[in-house]
Amino acid sequence: MSHRPVKHSLTLRGHRTSVSLEAEFWDAFRTIAADRGQPINALAAEIDEARGTDLGLASAIRLFVLRHYQDRAI
Repeated sequence: MSHRPVKHSLTLRGHRTSVSLEAEFWDAFRTIAADRGQPINALAAEIDEARGTDLGLASAIRLFVLRHYQDRAI
């Protein structure tokens, strides 16, 4: 298990941004996007549009991944 976040660049609606997530979250995020038939940039843009202004993008992605797997466990 990695402990340090890994920074990756994403393009959201034509704008580049960097997001730092732990390797396990990047792996899960990529898997979810692939299962949905979406590029990770498209999924990140979807998450970005749905998040509030008080929540950072990295946190929103982590919560999205967590909820995804929680919903699958039910």
